[in-house]
Amino acid sequence: MSPMRVCVCTVVHNAADARILHRQIRALLDAGHEVTYIAPFRHSGTAPWPEVTAVDVPRAGGRRRLRAFLAARRALAGHAPHADVLLLHDPELLLTLPFVRRRPPTVWDVHEDTAAALVAKTWLPRPLRRAPYPFVRWAERIAERRLHLLLAEEGYRPRFRREHPVVPNTTRVPLHAPPPPGADRVVYLGHLTRARGAAEMLEVARLLRPHGVRVEMIGAADPDTSAALRAAEREGLVRWHGYRPNDAALRLVEGSLAGLSLLRDEPNYRHSVPTKIIEYMAHGVPVVSTPLPAAASILDRDGSGLLVPFDDPRAAAAAVLRLRDDPRLRLALAANGHRAARMRYHWPDQGKRFVAQLEEWAAARRSRTRAFRVAVDNPCGRTP
Repeated sequence: MSPMRVCVCTVVHNAADARILHRQIRALLDAGHEVTYIAPFRHSGTAPWPEVTAVDVPRAGGRRRLRAFLAARRALAGHAPHADVLLLHDPELLLTLPFVRRRPPTVWDVHEDTAAALVAKTWLPRPLRRAPYPFVRWAERIAERRLHLLLAEEGYRPRFRREHPVVPNTTRVPLHAPPPPGADRVVYLGHLTRARGAAEMLEVARLLRPHGVRVEMIGAADPDTSAALRAAEREGLVRWHGYRPNDAALRLVEGSLAGLSLLRDEPNYRHSVPTKIIEYMAHGVPVVSTPLPAAASILDRDGSGLLVPFDDPRAAAAAVLRLRDDPRLRLALAANGHRAARMRYHWPDQGKRFVAQLEEWAAARRSRTRAFRVAVDNPCGRTP
């Protein structure tokens, strides 16, 4: 088909978000399509790619969301009507759609269980975290009837009444064998919050320090976590790299003794595959993870890491030391993980299906538009 014009929008995610920019937008560009990307570039400190039409908007965070919402509404009203497909990454953006005239086929990329995620939103007062649950489910039903949905997890299917394509949040797996895991450095890659085990990882760092193993953390942090991280870094307990673009972050992961994924047993995580696990495996790093169902299934099947109980830093530290003291084990887990990632989780395989799905929705709209124009130009059905 001829090149599509795709308008992509987020105000919640970092403009350099791995799924949005490094996977989906990269796949669209590689397929020859044009992309307009509405995102918080300035807030994220991200320089837009020259081949992308970039539109900067404020970042929505915590309770400060109205300014970002209004800016996104204006940007979408100006850019979406010229696109063949509109791709939204935040559920909040669904509220902008009534203000977008001549809206093209619109896709909501469902990244998380929105209702379940509210429980872990520390910026919401605790009594209100469950109150919006019925409204969110109702909004999802409306979106399902009026939009196209892409799901990031197979586990999200039961939330919806219809079948929707799944585009898993996998990663680009190096073709070559990555560097072997070392013996003195443990990493964490991802957003840092209480629910994602930030406090437990700081305690793991404290337990590992006497053994000469340091903990490095790569990712942005919530306000209620960043103060503890800064204090731990001043103490020399951890090295906190802060947010790094995905390609730079993955270079920091390579050669680590282990990759940590100590997520707590929260509703939003029970149906999700932690992307960090796939990224550790792809780069030849053994995984130390809590036993969330998807994580446990992957590690058991692929033999790529060790499981530890929830909320148990001592068990996590013991697992790291076991890997340090058993080179054969860590090399075997690393090799197993890289092999399984190359076979099952290589993003370009998913990226082709993602692009093909957007092309299909855009082509259906173009076909209907052509049929309408023919009917208008030839209302009596006469043969030219």
